[in-house]
Formats: sequence, structure tokens, C-alpha cells
Amino acid sequence: MISITTSENKKVYFASDQHFGAPTPEASFPREKKFVAWLDEVKKDAEAIFLQGDLFDFWFEYKTVVPKGFVRILGKIAEIKDSGIPIYFFIGNHDLWMNGYFEKELNIPVYKEPQEFLINNKKFLIGHGDGLGPGDYGYKRMKKVFTFPLFKWMFRWLHPDIGVSLGHYMSVKNRLISGDDDAKYLGDENEWLVQYCKQQLAQQHYDYFVFGHRHLPLEIKLEENSTYINIGDWIQYFTYGEFSDSFKLLKYK
Repeated sequence: MISITTSENKKVYFASDQHFGAPTPEASFPREKKFVAWLDEVKKDAEAIFLQGDLFDFWFEYKTVVPKGFVRILGKIAEIKDSGIPIYFFIGNHDLWMNGYFEKELNIPVYKEPQEFLINNKKFLIGHGDGLGPGDYGYKRMKKVFTFPLFKWMFRWLHPDIGVSLGHYMSVKNRLISGDDDAKYLGDENEWLVQYCKQQLAQQHYDYFVFGHRHLPLEIKLEENSTYINIGDWIQYFTYGEFSDSFKLLKYK
């Protein structure tokens, strides 16, 4: 378990589901500029930054090629990491084909599963959130196909111009991937991430569960000293998390 203790006046920040590149690079560009502006602001007092998946609407790493674009985002992340601020990256369902680029080029750890962190003596379980808990069977089946080594090997043999174009098309059009079905609050009893958190609580205590994927800013009390938080997105809500002594779910201007 990684332990983080904030220095005086420092904070830990969380953001998820930017989906840069969607629906087109041109339409995405204003959101990218807004996110870079947010990164510029939080780096002034950030103890650490968590990026919790779907930073890109589609991402596939060939052995010697990564998708074109996103230079401002990647440059800003590199600048922040090089300044000494830790960044923790979780893959989402849109950028799950990462294969070492962030680790080698940016020196940023990449996690495929939820991870435990101890932040100011509060126990966190942090992840993207896709495929967890009961239900969501269509996506779970699709994820098994997309992460199957043979599928990835076959896709890698497509020319990048074809592969990336196909990936962008599938990412935007396929509702199982895009998450359009998750655009409304379903009630605690139907929120599969809430059910997942309750299952985890039955095994051990966590003060905070922090996830993305749902594209909805949510803060749900599970027990007296345990809270599930969904970070929201940077498409409609532009929300992010901030933690020092307590967790705040905030909206960027």
C-alpha cells in the first residue's frame, strides 16, 4: 500500500474521464485547453495527482507508435511529474491498451486494477471503475475480448492509420464502450459500483472509495465512516476531487 502524507497547505487531486479526442480532435481541443489550465492551477499546491482513466477516448500503443495528438496534455503531465509531484494513472475502458509508454516516457506508474492508498491516515480504494460489481455483463464480455492477447496481436498488425481510425469509430459509436447507458443516476440499489464498494466493505474497512467511469459526480455515504465518490467527467460536469483533511468534490470554472 502506498502512503501519502500531505505537507502543510498541500492537497491531493483526482480527475477522471476526460475522453480527449472525442467526438473529434477539433471538438475536443477546448476541453483539452481547459484541463491543462486546471493542471496549471493544481500543480501549485499538489502533493499528488490521480488520473483515473479514460484520459483519451481511444489509445492504443503499437511497439513504436502512439496515437497522434494530445501533445499539450502529455507535455503538461511530463512537466508536473518532472517537477517532483507524483502522478498515478489508472487505465479506463477507453485507454486500456497501454503498454509501457507512460512508464518509460513519463515515469508515471500505470494501474490496471483498483489500488489501496493511505492518504493522511485515511484508507482509500482508488480505480477507474469499469467492470466492477454485479451486472454490466455486455461490457465485461467485450473487455475480455479486447484484452485477449491474440486480439491485441492481430490489431497491432493493422496500419496505425486504419487501427486508430477504427478504434475512434468504435469508441464513439459502441454504447457498451462509450458508456452512454450510464448517463443517469440509477439509485443506490442499482448502482453497481455502490454494490461493489459494499462488497469490499464486508471484507475490510475503507474510508473512501474513489472511482470514475460513471461520468456522474456522486458522493454516497456507505457507512458512518465510509464514502463512495465518483469523480464525474470533463465532458459535461468538469468536476474533480480534492483531499487534505476531508474529501471535496468540486467543479472547475
